[in-house]
Amino acid sequence: MNSKHNVKSASQQFQIFGEFLSAEPYGSGHINDTYLSTYNVSGTIVRYIHQRVNHNIFKNVPALMENIERVTKHVAAKLESTPDCSRGTLTVIPTRDGKPFHKDAEGNFWRTYLFIEKARTYDAIESPQQAFEAAKAFGCLQSTLADFPAPRLNDTIPDFHNTPKRLAALEAALKADSCNRAKLAKPELNFVMQRKAMTRELLDLNAQGLIPERITHNDTKLNNVMLDDVTGKGICVIDLDTVMPGLALYDFGDMVRTATSPAKEDEKNLSLVTMQMPMFEALARGYLESAGSFLTPSEKSHLAFSGKLITLEIGIRFLTDFLAGDTYFKVHRDGHNLDRCRTQLKLVESIEKQEAAMNKLVDSL
Repeated sequence: MNSKHNVKSASQQFQIFGEFLSAEPYGSGHINDTYLSTYNVSGTIVRYIHQRVNHNIFKNVPALMENIERVTKHVAAKLESTPDCSRGTLTVIPTRDGKPFHKDAEGNFWRTYLFIEKARTYDAIESPQQAFEAAKAFGCLQSTLADFPAPRLNDTIPDFHNTPKRLAALEAALKADSCNRAKLAKPELNFVMQRKAMTRELLDLNAQGLIPERITHNDTKLNNVMLDDVTGKGICVIDLDTVMPGLALYDFGDMVRTATSPAKEDEKNLSLVTMQMPMFEALARGYLESAGSFLTPSEKSHLAFSGKLITLEIGIRFLTDFLAGDTYFKVHRDGHNLDRCRTQLKLVESIEKQEAAMNKLVDSL
């Protein structure tokens, strides 16, 4: 086992009954440490996912795990009478004393899930069909949680998608200009400030009651949906750390941001950055197929806008970190965060040019 953590010891704090065989690092996540373990349970091989939760990012792990436990139990109850129901949501394995997490002697927080077999995630979208399946899966999760009972879920990262507050943080970083970098980002700063008014639009509609608060995933990348190995269908949404109260359009907007452009997030050749209409159509069709029945008219009419807003917001975050000296996002070269910002803003520009056609498409659906 190649690991900086004692995964065997951590795994044995959970209600797993059998012989530990092995554990190896798993997946491509950047925040938590993830391991896949193999157990021999009475002659049957059973696999589990163990994660050391990054408590530097998630300050209140007990509250986070309370959210995940409540959400997965709610979804599991809805799926109980459906075929293959155990693969439709994450299964939280409790500790030996019944808790959803274990805190070890070093202060690390651990959790365990049953591994979902015969399915996988993809780091990059390979086809409109995959975009359709991912959007349908995220919409299905929102739909399943539409009747989630009180009390309200915990805010694991408060104001995560509060775009006006993200803009205020950029303005503070610009005023401080602690690294003397503002002069390197004048076009990007001008681009953002020209769009200041749009940052409030969804929150204003929420305040007017036209766009309600819902339970949202808040990290709707393709690699957070498991696709069945045989059918290619989206069967389970994973990485529930940021499941919390939010706006449904935050989720759809982030799908547009991450799925419609063929370029990498830090692509220097901005001519490669473009919003591809076939991908947007696949996202809209998949999402509306599973979520359309509960969305309000204002939510539906702002699907294209949400892609523009969330892309702008992430661009603002990259630009803020660039001005502040690269203190949040990991960088691998000089100007890395500025490059990331530029790809986001170019995608905003591409969405703006096609927004009328995007809205017409949504109306037709």
